Amino acid sequence: MKMLAAQKTLLLLCVGVSLGHAFVTLEQFKSIEERLKATEETLKELKRENEALRTITKASSDKLESIQAENNAKKVAFSVGLLASGEQKSGPYDTRTTLVYKKIFTNTGNAYDPNTGIFKAPVNGVYFFRFYAHAHTPTQMAVSLHKNDQLQCSVFSQKPFSNANGSNGVVLSLQKGDEVYTQLWKNSWVYDDGNSYTSFSGFLLFSL
Repeated sequence: MKMLAAQKTLLLLCVGVSLGHAFVTLEQFKSIEERLKATEETLKELKRENEALRTITKASSDKLESIQAENNAKKVAFSVGLLASGEQKSGPYDTRTTLVYKKIFTNTGNAYDPNTGIFKAPVNGVYFFRFYAHAHTPTQMAVSLHKNDQLQCSVFSQKPFSNANGSNGVVLSLQKGDEVYTQLWKNSWVYDDGNSYTSFSGFLLFSL
């Protein structure tokens, strides 16, 4: 009987120990579950922050591209000669005719169109333009500069005794898309020779 009682006591002790181990393991699982939930919340927060950062990065990239495009648009300067081959004349015509300058010395920003002879303002701003006309005796020369359809200034030479030159310049406030060009007047001539190009040039002073 004493042996049986001892065995029962030992069995109860083993069961108690086992239950104790089971209780500790359950607490560990609960702790792991809580840590997993905390990790999930952290990951969700990181995802939200990542999306916000991506949005900020995209906005910054778009702004940078806009600034670069604006800076490129501000780089405007051109200088052109009338005839690509030189030593030729242009005119006379039966009506006032837009001069198309074919020899490109520089055309930064490509605002001058060598197919039409027209400069088109790429941005709102204040621009400076100069044109130069070369005349031979005994012809007459008359060239004017226009903003859209409005005459701004002109140069003239009336049957010079020898070769003659005329030059004029103007500062204009332009809106994007405004056109500036020169025209040869009716029954007039202009010339290019070795050192005297009939020419047209301009550049952006500052944008508005």
